[in-house]
Amino acid sequence: MNSPFRSAFSLIALILFTGAGTLPGQDDARWLQEKGTLIFHDAFEREEDGNLAKAIGEGWNSATADRAPDTKQVDLDEGIMKIASATKEAGHAAHIHHEAGFTDGGAIIRFRFPGLSEDEGLQLGFVDREVQGVHAGHLCYAILAEKSVTLIDHKTGIMNLENRKRRDDAVAAKEKIPKDLEKLLATKQVVEKWKADEEWHELVLVTEGDEMRLSIDGKVIATHHSEGFAHPMKRWFSFLVSSTVWVDDVKVWKVK
Repeated sequence: MNSPFRSAFSLIALILFTGAGTLPGQDDARWLQEKGTLIFHDAFEREEDGNLAKAIGEGWNSATADRAPDTKQVDLDEGIMKIASATKEAGHAAHIHHEAGFTDGGAIIRFRFPGLSEDEGLQLGFVDREVQGVHAGHLCYAILAEKSVTLIDHKTGIMNLENRKRRDDAVAAKEKIPKDLEKLLATKQVVEKWKADEEWHELVLVTEGDEMRLSIDGKVIATHHSEGFAHPMKRWFSFLVSSTVWVDDVKVWKVK
């Protein structure tokens, strides 16, 4: 076998090996640390002050806490933010957010599904309440479920008010979603296989230009390109939790 064929064979082998259970990609934790500026860091080494919106402290706001004031949805315990959403009582999953502010950048968190509830999952991502034409300013998220990870562009997808109205009108009329809308929405997300467990994990979620990437324990699990990821101002870093999740460290970085 001559040298060019040997090189091609080696490249194919490397691609196959790299793709075994993960995706090719860069070390985004290192990228944030070397290229970025730390916006904020919270290790939750304190006690919460009550149950209301600002009870977590250090700049966090729980957007749905005031809807269920008698229910503790966040317990700061031994350096862990233990989230137990009162989804039924509040009529909405727990929405916990902190000011961020970047174009390119992202977050590094440690999280765990504690096994205290059915259907434990975690949605985290970025919001800009000042953007027009997007429901509640929802830009883009990663969604961790029991067997999958989804990256989704909401800004130019289903949270775009025009797209949302077309979808809701079709549902109200008991009609199928228009094919062109269905086709558009399919391009706004990617779903990759992932198996949840009850261990602690490090998660890195970044946006760079029109790309979003998610890594868990140093392995790239999902990447996707969509124009909404390039939104120029991710003002909030947000958690959406419908059941129970534990978080013990959050760092948010700005690269651009």
